[in-house]
Amino acid sequence: MQKGNIGVTTENIFPIIKKFLYSDHEIFLRELVSNAVDATQKLKTLAATGDFKGELGDLTVRVKVDKENGTITISDRGLGMTAEEIDKYINQIAFSGANDFLEKYKDDANAIIGHFGLGFYSAFMVAKTVDIVTLSYKEGAKAVKWSCDGSPEFTLEETERSDRGTDIILHVDEDCKEFLEESRLQGLLTKYCHFLAVPVAFGKKKEWKDGKQVETDEDNLINDTCPIWTKKPSDLKEEDYKKFYRDLYPMADEPLFWIHLNVDYPFNLTGVLYFPKIKSNIDLQRNKIQLYCNQVYVTDSVEGIVPDFLTLLHGVIDSPDIPLNVSRSYLQSDSNVKKISTYITKKVSDRLQSIFKNDRKEFEEKWDDLKIFINYGMLTQEDFYEKASKFALFKDTDNKYYTFEEYQTLIKDNQTDKNGSLIYLYANNLDEQYTYIDAAKNKGYNVLLMDGQLDVPMINMLEQKFEKSHFTRVDSDIVDRLIVKEGQKGEELPHDKQEVLSSLFKGQMPKVKKTEFHVEAHALGENNAPIVITQAEYMRRMKDMASIQPGMSFYGEMPDMFNLVLNSDHRLIKQVLSDAETACAEKLVPVESEIAMLTLRRNELQKAQEGKKDEEIPTAEKDELSDVEKKIEAQKTEKENILNGYAAGNKVVHQLIDLALLQNNMLKGEALTNFVKRSVEMI
Repeated sequence: MQKGNIGVTTENIFPIIKKFLYSDHEIFLRELVSNAVDATQKLKTLAATGDFKGELGDLTVRVKVDKENGTITISDRGLGMTAEEIDKYINQIAFSGANDFLEKYKDDANAIIGHFGLGFYSAFMVAKTVDIVTLSYKEGAKAVKWSCDGSPEFTLEETERSDRGTDIILHVDEDCKEFLEESRLQGLLTKYCHFLAVPVAFGKKKEWKDGKQVETDEDNLINDTCPIWTKKPSDLKEEDYKKFYRDLYPMADEPLFWIHLNVDYPFNLTGVLYFPKIKSNIDLQRNKIQLYCNQVYVTDSVEGIVPDFLTLLHGVIDSPDIPLNVSRSYLQSDSNVKKISTYITKKVSDRLQSIFKNDRKEFEEKWDDLKIFINYGMLTQEDFYEKASKFALFKDTDNKYYTFEEYQTLIKDNQTDKNGSLIYLYANNLDEQYTYIDAAKNKGYNVLLMDGQLDVPMINMLEQKFEKSHFTRVDSDIVDRLIVKEGQKGEELPHDKQEVLSSLFKGQMPKVKKTEFHVEAHALGENNAPIVITQAEYMRRMKDMASIQPGMSFYGEMPDMFNLVLNSDHRLIKQVLSDAETACAEKLVPVESEIAMLTLRRNELQKAQEGKKDEEIPTAEKDELSDVEKKIEAQKTEKENILNGYAAGNKVVHQLIDLALLQNNMLKGEALTNFVKRSVEMI
C-alpha cells in the first residue's frame, strides 16, 4: 500500500470547495457521471482508430445507491486508470490546479467560481470518503484502489477487478443523507444527464406485482443519447420536433414554430429553439432555454449567452465553445459568447422574415402570440428592430394586419393633420372604447388595436422612429379634435352660455379619489352623443408608463384628469340650457346685471392705470380695483350656486353625467345604484 500527501493543506482546499460550491452541491452527480461518459467516449475513439482492439461490449454507465451502507457508486467501462495515471490526474493535476487558483484568489474566494479542474473533487461536497477502484484498458495493467477522506492524506494500493473501467464510490456524509434517496438521485440524473451521449442506467426498472413494486431485469435508462439537436434537420419530421418539445415542457401548449441551429465555424453550436405562445406574462416564460456542453446539462439561465429578449424562447443550446466554471453553472466573459449571441439573433430574425415572406397568412394568424416577443426584441435591441421593422405588424380594430410601411400608406391621405404630422389613432379595449372607435371610423379614420402589455413603450419608441408621426388614443379627445385639419372650426355657443352649461354640470360631478374633471361645451353635431368623457393622451400615457417603469412612478401618484365635453348641438343639452335659463332667470338677472356693471368699472380702472408705473397709481384706485375684482368673483360664485342649486334637482343633468361615466366604466357603488333607481323612475 502506498500512502501519500497531496501537497496542500486541509484548511484551504476542502472547506472552500464545500463553502463556495455548496449552493450548487447537487452538481457532484453530474460531474462524476459526465466524467464516466468522457472516459467511455475516449475508449470508443481509440477503438475507432484501431488503438484499442478489444471488445467494447456494454458501455452503459451505471449509478447505484446503497442506502444501508451509505454509498453511491458511479461505474463505467471506459479507459480506466493505472496507478501512475491516478497519481498524475488525481493527486497532481487536479489538486495542484486547485492550490494554484486558491492562492491566486485568496482575497476573493468567490472567484473560485469560473474554473475547470475540480470536477472530480465535487464528490467531497457530499462524501466524507471517496474510493476510486479502477483498471486501465492497457494490456498488463493492474487494478488499483485510491482512497481519501478529504484530508491531504491518501492511500493507493493494488486491488482485485476483473473488468476495465472505473468505480467511484462515495461514502456519503451525515449532512447529505438526502442523496441516498432513490427519488432524489433519479431527479438529479434526469435533470443533469438526460441527454448524455452514452447510456446511463440507474438501477433496474420497477413494476407493480402483488401490490408492491419489484425490480425487473431491465436497466432503468435515464437518458436519450441522440437528442434531435444532434441530428440533421433533413432527417427529422415536424412530429419529431413537437415530440421533443412535449418531452421538455410536458404542460406547455404546442410551439408556434422552431429554429434548428447547426454551425461549426467560427464556433461550434447546435440546438433547437422554439417560439412558444407568450401572450401576456413575460416573466413566467423566462429561463426555458436549457444550455448544454457536449450534451451535459449546464444551466437554464442563459442571459449571458443570448440577448435578453431571446430568453423568452424555449429549447436547447449546446456548445463546447462557451467557457464555464468548475460547476459548469456560471458563464465567463468571452468573445465567442458575443458571436453566438449575434448568430442566434440573426437566425431568429431570418426565420421570422422567412415565415412572413413565404406564408404571410400563417404569420398573421400567429401574430397575437408572436407580438410580445417581437415587440420586446425591438424595444431592447437596435439591430433586431432594424430587421423586425420589415415584418412587424399593426393590427386594426377590424382584425386586418399591416406592416409599418403598408399602414403609413393607408392613412397618410386622411390622417395627416394641418402641421403635416401623421396621426396614428389606436384603442386598447374594443368594448370599453367602442363609441370612440365608432365615431372615428364614421369620420373615415382607421383605428389600431394596441392592447398588449408592451404597446405603451412601443408607441413611445415608434414616435421617435417614424418621421413626423404621433400616436393618439381614440378616447383622448372629441373626434373633431383628434386630427386637426386646416380651417376646422364649427359653430360654437356664445361664451356666456358655455359658462352656464359648464356650471350646471361641473357642480354635479361625483367626487372620485385622485380624479379631477374639467367641464367644457363644444358643438359636436346633433347626431353625436350629448356628453363625451376624454382623457388627454400625454398624461394618461405617462401614467401607463409609470405602472411598468419604476423611474416614472411620480406620474402614477398624480390624479387622473378627465374632460367632460358637453355637445351643445344635442337636443338634450340644448333643453337643459333652455330650462335652466328659464327657471333661474329671476335669480340670475340681478346677479348678471351686477356682474356687468362691476366688469365695466373694472375695465375703466384698468384702462386708467395703463402705462403707469405702480408707484404712480393712487392707493385708493388700487384698493378699488382689488375690491371690484373680489365682488365680481363673489357674484360669479353666486351665479354658480344658483345654477348648481337648480342642477341638483334636475334628473336629466344627473342622468347624462351617469350615462357618460357608465360608458367609461367609472360609475360604481352608490352612484350606480342611484342611477338605476333614477332610470326606473324616469321610465
